[in-house]
Amino acid sequence: MSLYAYESQVRPALTTEEVKDYHQITEDIVRPIEASPSRLWWIGFLVSVACLTLGVVSVYTQVVYGVGQWNLNRTVGWGWDITNFVWWVGIGHAGTLISAILLLFRQGWRTGVNRAAEAMTIFAVMCAGQFPIWHMGRVWMAFFVMPYPNTRGALWPNFNSPLLWDVFAISTYFTVSLLFWYSGLIPDLATVRDRAKLKWRKLMYGVLSFGWSGSTKHWQRHEALSLVLAGLSTPLVLSVHTIVSFDFATSVIPGWHTTIFPPYFVAGAIFSGFAMVQTLLLVTRKVLKLEDYITMEHIEVMNKVIVLTGSIVGVAYLTELFIAWYGQNKFENWAFFQNRANIFSPLGWSYYIMMGCNVLSPQIFWFRKMRRNLTVTFFMSIIVNIGMWFERFVIIVTSIYRDYIPSSWSTYYRPTIWEVGFYIGTFGLFFTCYFLFSKFFPVIAIHEIRHILKKSGEVYKEKMGDAEKESVDEFAHEYAHAH
Repeated sequence: MSLYAYESQVRPALTTEEVKDYHQITEDIVRPIEASPSRLWWIGFLVSVACLTLGVVSVYTQVVYGVGQWNLNRTVGWGWDITNFVWWVGIGHAGTLISAILLLFRQGWRTGVNRAAEAMTIFAVMCAGQFPIWHMGRVWMAFFVMPYPNTRGALWPNFNSPLLWDVFAISTYFTVSLLFWYSGLIPDLATVRDRAKLKWRKLMYGVLSFGWSGSTKHWQRHEALSLVLAGLSTPLVLSVHTIVSFDFATSVIPGWHTTIFPPYFVAGAIFSGFAMVQTLLLVTRKVLKLEDYITMEHIEVMNKVIVLTGSIVGVAYLTELFIAWYGQNKFENWAFFQNRANIFSPLGWSYYIMMGCNVLSPQIFWFRKMRRNLTVTFFMSIIVNIGMWFERFVIIVTSIYRDYIPSSWSTYYRPTIWEVGFYIGTFGLFFTCYFLFSKFFPVIAIHEIRHILKKSGEVYKEKMGDAEKESVDEFAHEYAHAH
């Protein structure tokens, strides 16, 4: 009986068909760290720093002159700032899903993409957390939200407010994700340390690897810590964006007061997060020449997740429309049919961009040829994230720019240059961090790729199959000779 009888033969290889040993894997993954940065890396890094600089200038202007620099008005109290906050939180969801839930379910295909996805989570949450902070206006008064004994009398945080729940949920999410990402890096940092030739590199990676020696005790503790953090992270995947959805669902504003928001937001977050992972990894595998480790199998599986979650989001959109019609609430009905889904309303165009990008376009991935086409995948990953940004814009702005009193209606909402600059600045922060990560840290988990080499490397299976066959033949020959 074959050694691999327990394993499904439908699953394609997760590593290259070429012969790869442990040393070659290390060479391939560590090479971008040890080599000098390429011209493409420098161009991307400098563009990111320029965007980050624009963001810093925009935030400085807003802090000095006040929130009035943003085009918020009587009805639109939340504009691009909270739209971008929810969007960035959603982007960070795929990393924790790939890291935690797929680790607990022992899904081998996560190994080629989990490290970059975890880093993406951390950088996205860093970008998201800035929007509510600067939205406060007087950021130097931020300590007022902390519940500690003070002389301000009854001025305490309102623990019934979902906005306060966001603080706890996102800070916990960031902390656990950071620990998960960094603990997974430690064995690989020790590998880079042992290969380092320059004194400063040996010292830096020696400090970062915490004296990792690769002993059995170290590996046992590493495995136990990974499972504990995965167990802590798994509820966070569901709870964080659920709590973000409560910012809207617990209100009484038509278009927000919807019980479907928690699962709808979680599915949308996974949808946009996987799309961003695809965008980053398609570029990373090409620039760093990692096609042997981020294979077509990884890309196809993630495209399956995208078409699944996109379909769930589409059902949620239709459910909203159905409830608005079936509930016979004239305010809900007006918010959805006369305001949001009406192509002739001032912001109706944004609703149809959202529907086209999020519901219709991902259906192309039902076809295997499209799922395995790199150009289509890269284009679609960007389209999906554009659509998910418009989803947050539609939920927030089109629900509040026309309230119950027509005299206070805003005919249109347009962001100012400082709102746009702040948004571009968060892209600069995100990609600056990602470029630095790809230069100084292994983008792929070396020890995990080594682990799956024996389980899903086709060449290894063939070699083991030949060895098994030779062993059986030798046994049969000895048995026949003895009898």
